[in-house]
Amino acid sequence: MEAVFRIESPKIIAAVARVVRDIGIAEEIAQDALVAALERWPESGVPDRPGAWLMATARHRAIDLVRRRETYARKLAEVGRALEDAPGPETPDAAVLGTGDTGGSGSGTDGGGADGGGSGGGGIGEEIDDDLLRLIFTACHPVLSTAARIALTLRLLGGLTTDEIARAFLAPEATVAQRIVRAKRSLAAAGVPFEVPYGAERAARLSSVLEVIYLVFNEGYSATAGDDWLRPGLCEDALRLARVLAGLMPGEPEVHALAALLELQASRTPARTGPDGAPVLLADQNRARWNQLLVHRGFAALTHAGSLAARAGAAPGPYALQAAIAACHARAATYEETDWPAIAVLYGRLAALTPSPVVELNRAVAVSLAEGPAAGLALVDALADDPALKAYHLLPSVRGDLLARLGRPEQARAEFERAAGLTRNARERELLRRREAELGRPGPS
Repeated sequence: MEAVFRIESPKIIAAVARVVRDIGIAEEIAQDALVAALERWPESGVPDRPGAWLMATARHRAIDLVRRRETYARKLAEVGRALEDAPGPETPDAAVLGTGDTGGSGSGTDGGGADGGGSGGGGIGEEIDDDLLRLIFTACHPVLSTAARIALTLRLLGGLTTDEIARAFLAPEATVAQRIVRAKRSLAAAGVPFEVPYGAERAARLSSVLEVIYLVFNEGYSATAGDDWLRPGLCEDALRLARVLAGLMPGEPEVHALAALLELQASRTPARTGPDGAPVLLADQNRARWNQLLVHRGFAALTHAGSLAARAGAAPGPYALQAAIAACHARAATYEETDWPAIAVLYGRLAALTPSPVVELNRAVAVSLAEGPAAGLALVDALADDPALKAYHLLPSVRGDLLARLGRPEQARAEFERAAGLTRNARERELLRRREAELGRPGPS
């Protein structure tokens, strides 16, 4: 039952939200449907199509709510007309208002019944794809902070519980719960329409949607803090969301490019940690353990994204460039066969398209492997004073690696030590300490 609800809840919430125009209420109705299943299925048995049963139950409850709203609004209007026709102040206004107030429950409506069909029309399950698309764009609305968008997306579309989200991001459960509640209230207060935007607004909102999925995957791929370097569950959730979005928006090149990037990155997961959970660097990974099914899926999605962009006369976007970089790694049978000059060029294009010190740092690594560590170190040193990288542990980590390759072990040790002090991930700290130790200690002078 839990598995069914996790799979079906995004579609149910999306379909109900189209009727009631409120994500919070839609989620409550979906949960009510689950409660109904918990009460009835143990006696009647699990239906042949449990998802359809949950959808139908939620549909009826949504329609009942809309009807109550319409009844309430209609009776309120009747009360208003009665007051207008009243002969004078001696009319018992309170009594009249009292009878009007007891006629229906629920809050007032802003045309909710017209869209969802107070009469029960407009089959709630007929436009599930469109409804999911609306839900994604609503959950990732710019009126919310990035943290709120991530939490709400994982809750509504990833099917994660508040506790699961809290554990994934190492945040207190109460904090995550408040974040989700505030996000729903913010959407309602801002009157965010439950719709897919168009034109310039759609492009802006789509970038927010893609960013949320990308950030969820990155946190799973390389956890910011905690005892585990990988959180495969988050990677799987992000990959599932990317695939759903690609199916909902078949004509958007960057959507397919993001899916390609995540497929290719996820393909390395089996080889990225050792038996004890310790990180395994790219150079040391057993590529035979890379998931070839995901590699092929990634190549197919990247090819499709390129075809769509070419058809539209558009240059590759940031996710297409990152996917192309991941594809270079996937094509190389060994680390030594990697086409580092091509990767350096791609990072250069990415830096021109989306300037970022983190992209520049990655470009420096590629340049060091294409042209030598001295060339890479010059680029890294140019980033040393960038305030955005002040507490970024990978800056001294990369610098330490380049110094070690240049035969400057003492300076390299100092950089690895600094990096270990900056990271909040226990596994990564162990790796940096190990690299520091491998360089040995200076002998007595």
